Amino acid sequence: MKIRTLKNKALSMCFVAVIVATYSMVALAGENSTVGEISVSGDNVMVNGETVKSGRTIFNSSTITTSDNATAVINVAKIGKVRIAPKSTLTVSFNETGISGNLSSGKVTVLNTTNNVTITTPSGEVANLKNGESATTAKQDDDNDARSGGGSAWLLWALVFGGAAAGIIIAATSDNNRVQLGGGTTVVSPTR
Repeated sequence: MKIRTLKNKALSMCFVAVIVATYSMVALAGENSTVGEISVSGDNVMVNGETVKSGRTIFNSSTITTSDNATAVINVAKIGKVRIAPKSTLTVSFNETGISGNLSSGKVTVLNTTNNVTITTPSGEVANLKNGESATTAKQDDDNDARSGGGSAWLLWALVFGGAAAGIIIAATSDNNRVQLGGGTTVVSPTR
């Protein structure tokens, strides 16, 4: 009789465990949260400080960081895709209506989206990007200065290297190989 009671208690505890597990799964599945998936190209892409591979699930408010030679594509089903360029950090947020994010460094490009993607840069600028458009934290006019002649640092270096080259050419082609340092001095050496 004791064995039968012990079996019944064990069986009852198993049923309790099954019921708890079933209801906790139902409770977790009840959240209708949107998730994305990451595709990695290159080495060392991190999500929330952890190195990841392609196929990893991305949750809302995840921070993605790419290294010098790596890119990442975030795909949120039915909402859109964004590409994170090398040397970039993006905190991505998404819900059923769209994608947004805070770009700390680097560049992000919208590959495909149903709605505009809202990106905020460290300077506080907010960009509403459409398909094919990008947002970056680098200044856009840096390249224009070099083409328009605004940067004159190259002129200084050209004068320095030009003067050094001229000095070497003059020294190499002159016939005077004698070097006089300090005039005619007499050197006295001690004798024993």
